[in-house]
Amino acid sequence: MQYRKVLFGATTNLFVQLFRYTLVGGVAFIVDFGFLFILTEYMGCHYLISATLSFLMGLLVNYLISTRWVFRESKISNRKVEFILFGLIGLMGLGLNNLFIYLLTDLMGVYYMVSKLVTAVLVYLWNFLGRRYFLFYVEK
Repeated sequence: MQYRKVLFGATTNLFVQLFRYTLVGGVAFIVDFGFLFILTEYMGCHYLISATLSFLMGLLVNYLISTRWVFRESKISNRKVEFILFGLIGLMGLGLNNLFIYLLTDLMGVYYMVSKLVTAVLVYLWNFLGRRYFLFYVEK
């Protein structure tokens, strides 16, 4: 019965939200990582352009699933404003994403896909905490 609460019930519990956000982040990461590889390897885009476009695809997937499953109780009643703020937090994440990928790849010589794996963990933490505390209700 507890799994139903964790998977299906509305919640503001930090650990339940973190668990769900990790699952959502995994799906968004697969989209992001897949597009990064396809755009760079098969379409010939520079890896930073690919990283930007793929990150935006992952951001859209993350928003659509997160607002329906992870963070159901928004502090913002207007969905357009909520998406803009969600996106702004994501854009900060994009800045961190590209900065860390650039530093690791161009300055340290790490393969860009490995750089993305390392960067994804850091950006994941920023995005979760930023969205949880700035946009959505937290447990009191």
